[in-house]
Amino acid sequence: MTARLPRDRVLEAARAVFVTEGLAVPVREIARRAEVGPATVYRHFPTKETLAAAAFTEQALAWQSTVDEGLADPDPWRGFRVTVRKLCELQARDHGFTTAFKATFPRAVDLAAMRTTSLTSAARLIRRAQESGHLRPEVSLADLQVVLMAGTGIPAGHRRFAALMTRGFRRSV
Repeated sequence: MTARLPRDRVLEAARAVFVTEGLAVPVREIARRAEVGPATVYRHFPTKETLAAAAFTEQALAWQSTVDEGLADPDPWRGFRVTVRKLCELQARDHGFTTAFKATFPRAVDLAAMRTTSLTSAARLIRRAQESGHLRPEVSLADLQVVLMAGTGIPAGHRRFAALMTRGFRRSV
């Protein structure tokens, strides 16, 4: 087992602190939780904005990776179901971080490009599942977005919620 690098520890600590205490938390507190000095934090992330942007980008990339995995699954219905479950899990762990980040640092990362890429991929995922005959034809990208937003409020039950939603999306045969 390899030790986590200081940069990884800082990112992990920052994300945890941002989620629970908001973006106003001092860098010194993030350093303390990462078990590094403030200089180490600033060596990797010159400003709190760059630290928050790195944490947000990591979250956005996790979302995109999850959707890409679903698209790569040879079974479109299974790819859709697993993706919804994993996205609900990511959303449950988000605790409003993404919303807070966008409000506090609106220009820190190219949010529009990341969002467009994710939405385009999610729409392809939905279309594949519909073309396979397993997903109801009326299910839309907006429906998936509602499911993910609703999942934010139930972090302890996200798996059950995702399972119920995908059952509800399944086409009756």
